[in-house]
Amino acid sequence: MKERPTDAELIAIAQTVHEAIRAWSEAHGQSDIPAWNEAEQWMRDSTLESVCYVIDNPGAPNSAQHDQWMDQKRRDGWTHSNKKDERKKTHPMLVPYDDLPDFEKRKDGLVRAVVLSLTD
Repeated sequence: MKERPTDAELIAIAQTVHEAIRAWSEAHGQSDIPAWNEAEQWMRDSTLESVCYVIDNPGAPNSAQHDQWMDQKRRDGWTHSNKKDERKKTHPMLVPYDDLPDFEKRKDGLVRAVVLSLTD
């Protein structure tokens, strides 16, 4: 069994994932994700949690990645709304995986691909 990355390595992977998500989102008209060094701690923690999920569940489908993200959002008090609002903790992507736009489904795949490529 492969050794789990160190805390420093996990943070580096999370930063890489965050920046990949930010670039993907910007390419699809979403410019509300700040650079890693400017992101709120909750956002960095969320990405780190997603990275750990992929490491612990490497064979899980992209839909499971989305379910994990929704679970953490709900746990942290987020609810569905047509508009993302970090202050109100609302997000339009708090919907079942099958209801996501294609570019959002691909974002879940991007998370998994980046993590797996950096831990292989």
